[in-house]
Amino acid sequence: MRQAKLLKILTKSFWLIILCVSASTLLCIVPASGDTHITALSPSKGQPRIVKLLNYFVQRHHYRKVKLNDELSAHIFDRYLESLDPNRSFLYATDVQKFSHLRSRLDDQLRRAQLAAVFSLFNVYRNRVENRVEHTLRLLDSGFNFDIDERYQFDRRDAPWITSTPAMDELWRQRVKNDYLSLKISGKTSDEITKTLSDRYRQIKRRVHQFTNQDVLAIFANAYLASVDPHSRYLSPRARDNFKIRMSLSLEGIGAVLRSDSDYTRVLRVVPGGAADIAGDLKAGDRIIGVGQAEDEPMVDVIGWRLDDVVALIRGPKDTLVRLELIPTGKGPDANSKIIRITRDKIKLEEQAAKMSIIEIKRLEQPVRIGVIQIPTFYIDFEGRSRGDSDYRSTTRDTRKLIDELKFSNVDGLVIDLRGNGGGALTEAISLSGLFISSGPIIQIRDARGRIRPRNDPDKGIAYNGPLAVLVDRESASASEIFAGAMQDYRRGLIIGEPTFGKGTVQNLIDLDRYSEDDSPVGQLKITTAQFFRIDGNSTQHRGIVPDIVLPMTVDSETQGERGLNHALPWAKIAAAKFQHFSDASVVNELLSAKTAHEARLAIHPSLLFLRRNAALDRRIEKQKSVSLLELARRNEKQRRDAQRQSLFSDLYKTDPANEQDTDASSLEVSNRIQTIILNETTRILADALISIKTANPMTGIVSDGTRSTGNTQIPVTQ
Repeated sequence: MRQAKLLKILTKSFWLIILCVSASTLLCIVPASGDTHITALSPSKGQPRIVKLLNYFVQRHHYRKVKLNDELSAHIFDRYLESLDPNRSFLYATDVQKFSHLRSRLDDQLRRAQLAAVFSLFNVYRNRVENRVEHTLRLLDSGFNFDIDERYQFDRRDAPWITSTPAMDELWRQRVKNDYLSLKISGKTSDEITKTLSDRYRQIKRRVHQFTNQDVLAIFANAYLASVDPHSRYLSPRARDNFKIRMSLSLEGIGAVLRSDSDYTRVLRVVPGGAADIAGDLKAGDRIIGVGQAEDEPMVDVIGWRLDDVVALIRGPKDTLVRLELIPTGKGPDANSKIIRITRDKIKLEEQAAKMSIIEIKRLEQPVRIGVIQIPTFYIDFEGRSRGDSDYRSTTRDTRKLIDELKFSNVDGLVIDLRGNGGGALTEAISLSGLFISSGPIIQIRDARGRIRPRNDPDKGIAYNGPLAVLVDRESASASEIFAGAMQDYRRGLIIGEPTFGKGTVQNLIDLDRYSEDDSPVGQLKITTAQFFRIDGNSTQHRGIVPDIVLPMTVDSETQGERGLNHALPWAKIAAAKFQHFSDASVVNELLSAKTAHEARLAIHPSLLFLRRNAALDRRIEKQKSVSLLELARRNEKQRRDAQRQSLFSDLYKTDPANEQDTDASSLEVSNRIQTIILNETTRILADALISIKTANPMTGIVSDGTRSTGNTQIPVTQ
């Protein structure tokens, strides 16, 4: 699994929504030698101004008292190297040594806004990448002997920098051999493997050619900010625009997801209900080779362009026309192109919006109906709200509508699914919490001056007062932890799942364009300015939210999330806020009695046995840092792991999955089934809690809005 994750990072594509300039996208690039025909990048005239602004705001407004000194300089230098070459497979020890003076001088150069040395290091890196790709392509023609017993160390994050060209050649011989062997074992022919890997390595070279000085500044600026804390970020103008899109779940454009495919921009899919979908001429698989504005603007040839530049041409204001020149899907490069016309519109990104479902659990005489609301992110259209739009999107507004639908459907309980939700708008975490309590503080915030103030429920009403569970995992962070922590502190519902990420800091956005010396866009700074605390006084920082009922975990909780990040703020505690529990301890005990039934199922229920055993298998795989290049050993290892997975599935479904051939599809199926198993167990736990309360109060019946009924009086089930 570790190898698969690392190789996925090394070869991943640039996608339409985000300009990727982080370490993960830079992992796998190219060569080692001297002269190259790539034009060296240098700082633009306005970039020193950006560095001065970053310095000013970090020194004046960061939550930490930041000292720009030699110690911080060393951290920045190491982080910059890590961002460029995290797997230490392009740069040489001599390259690192050549620039080692920066380890103690970057603080001085930052004060003076000097970027020349930073760009020089990047240019050396880019040349190494260029030359390494050329060498790698030659390796494909030489062939490999898969009868030699040797191992390839694919995880080199802690390895020393390579000292010689022969050693670098040997590393890449093993890497290419490993790539080749992986495809061979998957059933590809020699010709297919050679073409796949040639295209893969050339794409690496193509991407490094497409870097701009804006990209270099963003990489270095974020190395600087990450050395202060993990969540402060510099957003280039384009990254800022993409951030707004993710936060509002809307953009103005044609409604298509695009990806790079060699020199082409290919349509991955068309967004249902978007402008392109309504026009009907754009299809998944089409290749875009030209973009024109309105009817009379010239068509711009975009073959060989980087993806984000193509996207910038295609996006535009609502009700404006864009023309696209296409090679239709299934046609060769010499096929006749066609031109289509699409009128741009506002596109709603529904995939990240809150959505609902209902699960029925068989209990007693009649099934228990559990509503599930999945919330992938905490979003709000700030601009729509400020304009006074009546239909602006937000997590709270959408969730309130879904709650009303579920109450109309007579659900007996509700699960809020926050798995994978990395956070979002702080205001939305607070207002969403307010849907489930009548009034009171949700969190406490301490700023850089040490001032503490509570943030209260803005809505005095309750949208839902019935039985509640909150499902979290190790990726639930920030705003998700605010909501889950508030529900736990108020004794409002059960928290189920894995310990959460542990991000307990608040970031503010500073529009750097306001400080630009001309009309050119500068970007945005996301900077940590405060720390939030639960109303019981505990920080979620580092520790996260510990669920009331912990489900089997794949990874070690001590190394996941914030606990595994460098320069993260420590855990802290302040005085508790004044608040009143939503329910008394006796009801909480009744709810937690469901834990006993859950623990009994862990030992006997097929799906939970599958969950535990699969987690144990994943942990063993995760610890590996190298892989055999002996074909027989690799095939045996694959067969052994496949047999283990198949055995797990056989025990789970009593079926024979031996005819499963597609490894990627199989791993996706495992992931999807795990997610379903966890959700189903969460609904079982909530159903058990409901029955426990009903058993303890035999005159009580569960009614449609999640309240208990005794005659003509309705009493909230958790009070």
